[in-house]
Amino acid sequence: MGAKLRVYKRRIRSVTATKKITKAMEMIAASRVVKAQRQVAASTPYASELTRAVTAVATGSTTQHPLTTEVEQPTRAALLLITSDRGLAGGYSSNVIKAAEQLTERLKAEGKEVDAYIVGRKGVSYYGFRERKVVESWTGFTDSPTYADAKAVSAPLIEAVQRDTAEGGVDELHIVTTEFISMMTQTAVDDRLLPLSLDKAEESEEPSKGEILPLFDFEPSAEDVLDALLPRYVESRIYNALLQAAASKHAATRRAMKSATDNAEDLIKSLSRLANAARQAEITQEISEIVGGASALADATAGSD
Repeated sequence: MGAKLRVYKRRIRSVTATKKITKAMEMIAASRVVKAQRQVAASTPYASELTRAVTAVATGSTTQHPLTTEVEQPTRAALLLITSDRGLAGGYSSNVIKAAEQLTERLKAEGKEVDAYIVGRKGVSYYGFRERKVVESWTGFTDSPTYADAKAVSAPLIEAVQRDTAEGGVDELHIVTTEFISMMTQTAVDDRLLPLSLDKAEESEEPSKGEILPLFDFEPSAEDVLDALLPRYVESRIYNALLQAAASKHAATRRAMKSATDNAEDLIKSLSRLANAARQAEITQEISEIVGGASALADATAGSD
């Protein structure tokens, strides 16, 4: 019985140590998600206004530009998948990878080849294990991305959009990331960055009644303006997506670690009850042995008399 009690005590110490780790990770994730939320809130207005500016330039001119021009028969698309470098975040990475798989199947069904660009070790490992080709990948900054990271990710994508498909270029640019809605809700989403959907952009910026849309004069030309806006548009959208993904990952980690901490507490309570029962049984057995021995000694003494 003593051996059984030692086993329970050893398991209680082990679970208690694990609980301390998960509790610390929960607190760290909670502090990081607040910072990430602020960064998302700060970057979203710039990305939205830049999209509006690009839409205004595109609708106010007749210039054919890769940023806004739909290809009649697109044959190749680039897909940017944003995952996490680390685990312990519940189904965060698996959900966004699943969304990317669905988008890939949809694009292939439309007759398009898909070039994969991956952010995060989880996505890189997923594609590597299945021996799928990845054009380019980035790791090491998913927990706290900077604008410099967004520029590094954007550069090869912009270059691919500007190249002809015969030279390895793409007709479309899609992004799959996780949108941060609240501390409890994060949703995997896919969006087409290029060509910019003017109908969708115009719907989000509908003029109020009586408002007259302005006419624009472009200097030196609308094409030059779009050339200048193209990298900034892609960089701002990707930066916002990276921040959304980081906030979502920290929220998912916090939720997963809280669940692990609660489970550890329940397990400690259960093991404590088992340990108490084992100790009580051991005490009862010792008392029974003492009483039995005393009775036997008494009977032996009475027989000798």
